[in-house]
Amino acid sequence: MLVAVAAAACLIAAGRAASDPVFAGQCGIRAQQTVWGEYGWPSLLPILAKPGTLLAVTTHSGTDYSAAARKRGAATYAFDLKMTAKVGTPIAPADPSTLEDAAQTEYQKAVVRTGGCTTPLIVENELFGATIPTPWSAPTAQYRANVLAFLQDLAALGAHPVLLVNKSPYAGSADAVAWWRSVAKVSDVVREVYLPATKIWPLGPILGNRWARENYRNAVTALTAIGIPANRLGIMLSFLSHKGVGGRNGLEPASAWYQVVKWEALSAKQVAKELGLGSVFSWGWQQWNKKEMDPDKPKAACVWLWARTKHLCNAPRMLGKGFDRSLTAGQILLRGGAVCRIEDGGAVGSGAVGSLQALTGDRDAAMSALFERLVEASERPVSRHAVLAAQREVIRESFHGRKSAYLAALHEAHATAGIALSILGDELRRARLEQLRYAPKPTAAEVSAFYSAYPDLLVRRVRVTPAPPWLAARTGFAVEESAPQRLFSLPQGRKSQVSTLLGTFAVKPLGAAQPLGALRLSTVRPAIVSALRGFERAQSFDQWTITQQSRALTRTTCVRDQLPQPAAIDLTEYLPFLRIQ
Repeated sequence: MLVAVAAAACLIAAGRAASDPVFAGQCGIRAQQTVWGEYGWPSLLPILAKPGTLLAVTTHSGTDYSAAARKRGAATYAFDLKMTAKVGTPIAPADPSTLEDAAQTEYQKAVVRTGGCTTPLIVENELFGATIPTPWSAPTAQYRANVLAFLQDLAALGAHPVLLVNKSPYAGSADAVAWWRSVAKVSDVVREVYLPATKIWPLGPILGNRWARENYRNAVTALTAIGIPANRLGIMLSFLSHKGVGGRNGLEPASAWYQVVKWEALSAKQVAKELGLGSVFSWGWQQWNKKEMDPDKPKAACVWLWARTKHLCNAPRMLGKGFDRSLTAGQILLRGGAVCRIEDGGAVGSGAVGSLQALTGDRDAAMSALFERLVEASERPVSRHAVLAAQREVIRESFHGRKSAYLAALHEAHATAGIALSILGDELRRARLEQLRYAPKPTAAEVSAFYSAYPDLLVRRVRVTPAPPWLAARTGFAVEESAPQRLFSLPQGRKSQVSTLLGTFAVKPLGAAQPLGALRLSTVRPAIVSALRGFERAQSFDQWTITQQSRALTRTTCVRDQLPQPAAIDLTEYLPFLRIQ
């Protein structure tokens, strides 16, 4: 949990410190906080190439692909598919003496492919062995030195290199951290996050988008955690079609894939904005073999552009009425100070969380308690009249009828009268919902074990009207911890009114309170059975509410996907005087 909190703090800090990437505003690339770039294909130029887009260009069938893209208004960048030919691999690193010439050659190609721009963007594909821990072997150390030197040489020539990384980088030592920081001084680092559409689609809009966002955030966590600025980081998504490499992954029908493409665009846009990422790249539009010759790619590419910026492509018109054009389903769209919202089920407000946190001293506990309240309230509303009656009972019993003393106690505990009323509502609701839980009759062995384990527990024979849930019948023995505590101090032979969460009962004690062990098991068996069933209902309620909350989370969106933890929280632990049996 501490690691998760620390990582989240790093992400938030990185987002706050974000600024435009260093290559924005150059080579036709518009100045913007997050630059979006595509690895396109000549046949997709009518879709992808237009003012406001950025396309990777390589030689293709002898045509001037880059010039054709720029003619349509797109900016262009260079994509080096074979960085290994220059720097080698962790097993077989290249000769360091060849790196300067290799960088010069790559730079000149990039200048041509960007229309003569002398500060070209060059994406380098890709770092091998990102997860290798230190100490590195001699070949791996040389390979890492080669990669860094190659990027430094490109930067010295005026280029803006981007290093693709396909796995979470190892950053568990000072040497590793130093290497990554050195890279980030001269190059952006872009994490490839290739999610299979076949996994996203079955989750639906809320869980599918949440899963995508979490993957995109997690992809850069290790890098932001070591201090690399967010504007030096990016993510790359895949839209390859064939199975086993992320992207479409064979998903059918095409309409399902279009929805996933839309969700991925919206999720990437959300995370990039949150963290201030410098770039988002797409890969996989190319159709260079039979597996990738997908006739649905033009429409998918249009959806990709439209979902992030509507004017780039009119996906609704291209796909027709059958296309679900919602840009809100599954997205984090919280208003009115809400930090979480259940679809068709209310919201948790930031103000309420802050107020309750003052009482609990823990934001997570406050969040969980408020979420629990939201879920349970949808099952069993509680009237304000009942809550106010409970408050009067608390003031009468615990503060001798003095409301000023009651308010002073709340103030001392950093709680307000409104918070106390809400907690009393929780108690009333819980008591009523508990009665709906099934509690099987305990076995003879369980009754005997209870009798042996708690001989000092007080019991008292009483007559109660109407029959309460904590008594086997209207007349019988009540067990301490199960029955209202006040019952054991009432005067014998006199009828008294006892207010509880389940109503007010007329109670007439028929004898003095005495230890459970002082009576025969056969005499108190019904009382023990009733008490055990009450305890069982309470446990059953805890399990039930956690299950209900877990189900509700599948319909919940929260700021930065920071979801509450399902729990059964008794807030009277912080304000014991609110506890009514």
